[in-house]
Amino acid sequence: MKATLTALLILTAGAPLVAEVKPSALFGDHMLLQSGMAVPVWGAASPGERVTVTLNDQKQSAIASAEGKWMVRLKNLKPGGPFRMTIAGNNTITVSDVLVGEVWLGSGQSNMAFTVSKKKATYAGLVDEDREIAEANYPQVRMFTGKAAKTYEPQTEIQGEWQICNSENVPGFSAVGYLFSRDLHRELKQPVGFLTLAFGASTAESWIRRETVAADPLLKPMLDHFDAAVQFYRTKPDAPASEAPKPPQTINARPGPPPARQRDPVQDQHNPTVLFNGMINPVIPYAIRGVIWYQGESIVGGKVGVALYPHVQETLIKDWRKVWGRADLPFYVVQLPALQNISNNPLVREGQAAVLSLPHAGMAVTIDIGDPKDVHPHNKAPLGERLTRMAMANVYGRKLEYSGPVYESMKIAGNAIRLKFTHLGGGLVARDGPLKWFAIAGADGKFVSAEAKIEGDTVVVTSAEVSAPAAVRYAWDNYPEGCNLYNAAGLPAAPFRTDRWPYEY
Repeated sequence: MKATLTALLILTAGAPLVAEVKPSALFGDHMLLQSGMAVPVWGAASPGERVTVTLNDQKQSAIASAEGKWMVRLKNLKPGGPFRMTIAGNNTITVSDVLVGEVWLGSGQSNMAFTVSKKKATYAGLVDEDREIAEANYPQVRMFTGKAAKTYEPQTEIQGEWQICNSENVPGFSAVGYLFSRDLHRELKQPVGFLTLAFGASTAESWIRRETVAADPLLKPMLDHFDAAVQFYRTKPDAPASEAPKPPQTINARPGPPPARQRDPVQDQHNPTVLFNGMINPVIPYAIRGVIWYQGESIVGGKVGVALYPHVQETLIKDWRKVWGRADLPFYVVQLPALQNISNNPLVREGQAAVLSLPHAGMAVTIDIGDPKDVHPHNKAPLGERLTRMAMANVYGRKLEYSGPVYESMKIAGNAIRLKFTHLGGGLVARDGPLKWFAIAGADGKFVSAEAKIEGDTVVVTSAEVSAPAAVRYAWDNYPEGCNLYNAAGLPAAPFRTDRWPYEY
């Protein structure tokens, strides 16, 4: 008996361990897959193990790498479902209630994480949330909310699960993600899925890859400081914060004295790469149609940081397009709403509007749906509609106006300046009375309130105080309450200025 047991133990010890086939958490019950393009499915298994994925009579196989990783690509899935997926190797996993349709990713900071119900977070709750929750019966709308994770090294796993949109689940959904997905589903009559990967108070640079930041001369000082801070924290965790490496004052300085005790720099969402590593890298290359980005309140570095923001935003967009292998990946930014706080100042909004120079990018204006005191405005339904319009027009080929009036050019005529716009949407409109929040200045740069009138497809701006005008600004304030230039499609104009003179805020 002893000899037999010994032999069995020797044989067992010499046998390779067999790992169960395990897909990424993205591939679970109620998931939604993108139609009309190659759909990667991946996970872990024993090295050398053959894994076969079957969905709706399509089979694709792959051999797990020496690191135990595998990936297959399903081809040209058509909208529909529910389907059943099997993932088979040494064991078989069945994934139920799979839909195929349109998948979008939403990221950024707290206004993207902001949930439908205020009971789910301190910053949450849609206007009339009880009605919204009661009516949220959309079984073909699904949402995957990734668990927050900040890491120093890129991760391959993410925690989360797909949930069906119903009154039980929707209170914890991203409000913007829910409204956009719901409205898109209504328009397309197809299943819609939404990946929510957001973190409150995060900066744009925290969502960019290390390789990209390191290769950029403007951004590399951020990374160098971050690496130095991590090394200091790991070697001297008990040292006071005052002894830690100081951020470069030209880029990443934050106001106020440093805290008395050190904080792990990796767990600071203002630092570069940490959220890309923990929350974006694990979902690449999940097949998506496009991205919605709601971020900008947490721009660090004061005026220098604000000036740098257009570059950071452009870098992020190009970086995500590269890692997804989609140069034409739609990327829609939400411009910050009105707020009586310096975080939402006109220069930030101007920096965000720079996205319009990029192909396949857009910007949803929210200047009219802000809250004077709350950085998390609750009236997000118009935003969902505006984002849906943008997608329907630019991605799905619907012929409709998707933008408010956009300033194009100016012409000085005597004591007046005539402004020309694109995206007229059927004509310019002064909503609820005469136009407000126009200001005009002469060469001295001193702006005064102006009279503005719509004449055909232009706006003419004048003031008795300025006989030789040089520049115009519109809604150029943290909280331009009542700014009312719209087009006939009901969409607001974004704040703008015709000058590039220094602006103090």
